[in-house]
Amino acid sequence: MVKLAGLPVSAGETLLAYRLVNSKFPPIAMFDDVADADEFETLYEIQALTNPRLKNEVGQLELIPRSEIPFGITGCSYATAPFTHVNPAGSRFSDGSFGVLYLADTMETALAEVQHHQALYWSGVRDLRYERFVFRGLSCSFVDKGMQDATGIALTDPIYAPDDYSDSHRFGRSIKQAGSPGLRYHSVRRQGSHCWALMTPRPVLSIIQTAHYEMVWNKQITSVSQITEA
Repeated sequence: MVKLAGLPVSAGETLLAYRLVNSKFPPIAMFDDVADADEFETLYEIQALTNPRLKNEVGQLELIPRSEIPFGITGCSYATAPFTHVNPAGSRFSDGSFGVLYLADTMETALAEVQHHQALYWSGVRDLRYERFVFRGLSCSFVDKGMQDATGIALTDPIYAPDDYSDSHRFGRSIKQAGSPGLRYHSVRRQGSHCWALMTPRPVLSIIQTAHYEMVWNKQITSVSQITEA
């Protein structure tokens, strides 16, 4: 397996990357309504008295220390949501026990990554013949200081296996346990592009909404198009 200690480490550059989220998931207003952890705790306690759906909205807060949440930034909810609403099925660098914020170098790369995973998921839904799905495009500014760079590793390495995540899960856990803020790696779905897997939302400076995109399912994804202006 790839050794984490042998990877280059980023000195710290402010970068812009892209992400898509399904529009059926609204931003979590509470994260954006406060400036710090103390304000969050106070507001959470007040709202918990009258909002029975609060836990579903904010997710599993026990999965992330309050000190890791970048309160006060634009789009704090977008930065934090992947760490409190964790996919139990996992992802490339997580076995489902912790969250990862995935970002792509261009919106085209983000679309290619999401299209692949959406097609894989919806192909398993029985009798689904036609549907349309709308995604919010997000633009994320972040600092890559201390992140490992795995783009020097060949795409033939097992951590880049298209469908078998066994090695990448072990690698992702080693990154998480080492306290690394993230990883730069090759995009598997768009050759020549790259992505980032952030193990904490702390490096994020801002996340803003851009355009909306539509994917049409007709026994497979038959079209991907931008439906609003950025």
